[in-house]
Amino acid sequence: MHSFHLTIVLAPLAAAIIAGLFGRQIGRAGAHWITILGVGLSFVLSVLVLKNLYWDGGAAENYNLYTWAVSDGLRMEVGFLIDRLSALMMVVVTFVSLMVHIYTVGYMKDDAGYQRFFSYISLFTFSMLMLVMSNNFLQLFFGWEAVGLVSYLLIGFWYTKESAIFANLKAFLVNRVGDFGFILGIAGVVTFTNSLDYATVFANADSIAAQNIEIFAGTPWNAISVICILLFIGAMGKSAQAPLHVWLPDSMEGPTPISALIHAATMVTAGIFMVARMSPLFELSETALAVVIVIGAFTAFFMGLLGIVQNDIKRVIAYSTLSQLGYMTVALGASAYGAAIFHLMTHAFFKALLFLAAGSVIIALHHEQDIRKMGGLKKYLPITYWTALIGSLALIGFPGSAGFFSKDALIEAVRDSHWLGQGPIYWIAYLSVLLGVFVTALYSFRLFFLVFHGKERMDDEVKSHVHETPWVITAPLILLAIPSAIIGWFTIEPVLFGGFFGDAIVVTSAHDVLGRMGEEFHGSWNFLKHSFVAGPVFYLAAAGVFTAWFLYLKRPELPAKIATRFSAIYRLLEQKYYFDDLWIKGFAGGGRRIGQFLWTRGDEQLIDGVLVNGTANSVARLATTLRHLQTGYLYHYAFAMVIALTLFLGWLLWMH
Repeated sequence: MHSFHLTIVLAPLAAAIIAGLFGRQIGRAGAHWITILGVGLSFVLSVLVLKNLYWDGGAAENYNLYTWAVSDGLRMEVGFLIDRLSALMMVVVTFVSLMVHIYTVGYMKDDAGYQRFFSYISLFTFSMLMLVMSNNFLQLFFGWEAVGLVSYLLIGFWYTKESAIFANLKAFLVNRVGDFGFILGIAGVVTFTNSLDYATVFANADSIAAQNIEIFAGTPWNAISVICILLFIGAMGKSAQAPLHVWLPDSMEGPTPISALIHAATMVTAGIFMVARMSPLFELSETALAVVIVIGAFTAFFMGLLGIVQNDIKRVIAYSTLSQLGYMTVALGASAYGAAIFHLMTHAFFKALLFLAAGSVIIALHHEQDIRKMGGLKKYLPITYWTALIGSLALIGFPGSAGFFSKDALIEAVRDSHWLGQGPIYWIAYLSVLLGVFVTALYSFRLFFLVFHGKERMDDEVKSHVHETPWVITAPLILLAIPSAIIGWFTIEPVLFGGFFGDAIVVTSAHDVLGRMGEEFHGSWNFLKHSFVAGPVFYLAAAGVFTAWFLYLKRPELPAKIATRFSAIYRLLEQKYYFDDLWIKGFAGGGRRIGQFLWTRGDEQLIDGVLVNGTANSVARLATTLRHLQTGYLYHYAFAMVIALTLFLGWLLWMH
């Protein structure tokens, strides 16, 4: 299988190089065919790898390809760890990427940077595959930074737009903050194990947990807690957890296909995957798990609220991504790593579907993105309508949809996490994911009703040209709608309760909430029936849909009145809790002010003014004074010598 593994990761890279460097020679058709075939080959081989590991009972493989460098006994290697966790991620990444590649043929057909875009998205796929297939922290960090770099290129793909350049720079800088913590966490791992290899580090996890670090003199911190929290700070950046979430909504400045790829299968899922992969470390620190669950709970609920006041079709979906990532993070903090990865998988399908459906609407309306200028599109875009409905139902966890199985299982896992006790962390986590169900249903169907139902608010010119998008766009929608609707039925049992991940995920017996849930699991149908009586999740989702229908179809004048009545709250949501001001005016603005101060006071006045120019001016003034002693007359020099000799002799006589 080693040749399969190499082909999976190198096929998108080769396609990206050919499309990027030889785009003019192979033309637009050549660029999309070579990249689609490259990613398609990776997908087929990834399915075969997963089949070998699960259905055929194959063993996980952990091997190194070559040694890049050795320094003081620290080996820096390139290698693969192919187990069921990485294989599942490989299938999800390559399938969603393949759908995005096909969709891009229609969406970007008139764009001047056609070949460049295909090169970038294929390179994005390669970067994510390197990340999920790595068997060591060095290669993980390479993939981690590579997806950050390519996201920078793709968010700012339309580099003539000032807003796009601002957005990609914002994403790049905010992720550098998270990556600073991430690389410190890796440094901590190396400090205690002198290794970058996963297997070696995990084997020494107990010894790390037994040691302390004094970050501040006299204040010991548990070493593994510090390392895990630092690693999670990296995940907060990549997976957009508050307060490092501010870059993700602005990533909508990139073309819609890349919005789907970033939000569904690459970049934002990297942090979730990383924490799951590091479960042998996180399981030994309840402090780190508590940090993870609190951050995730805050993001799940409060970022979802922001989706209610957004009017850009892509930004509403972007805030839903933030909220769903929060759900996954809460599951990680509750030690339900399998539930987090399961929701990651289902979310990848329906979130890619929703973004691509939004792109179909945008194309049909000649790049209009304001949902207040839409309405009644059901009769014009029937395929987009029904696929968007499936995606929306999956997002809110409608019974039977893929999102239902993953989200309900996740919420039950949080509810039954006994190690949390009944303290504030438990209530913060459980109430956040529970109330988030209502919020998700409200903003999801607000979007759906305003776009596809109600009064047509397009102008007559746009309305006269609205029609369903071509098959190259609608086909990926249909192919993504299928797993969004049905995949949960036959995957929940093996993935969550059938030991699917094996040794890839480690959970201590005290934290094994999914194991306890599995004892009461009696099939998908019974799980579905159980959801109607087990708790308020279904009824909260139904209430959210009903509220959206009442406010935006039945009584459309009410939202404006509510916003006026609760103007302070509306303004807080509209300003996104002022997080942007914190980063732009506080962090970035503070950095600029410090830099300006150092430039004017430090460089111009101290270094240039005193040290450089001051020294030069002093030498010039001294030279000007001494120059007057050089007259060129011999008797002046003789007189000076006589005076000097007289003074010298007088000093000698005085001393004796």
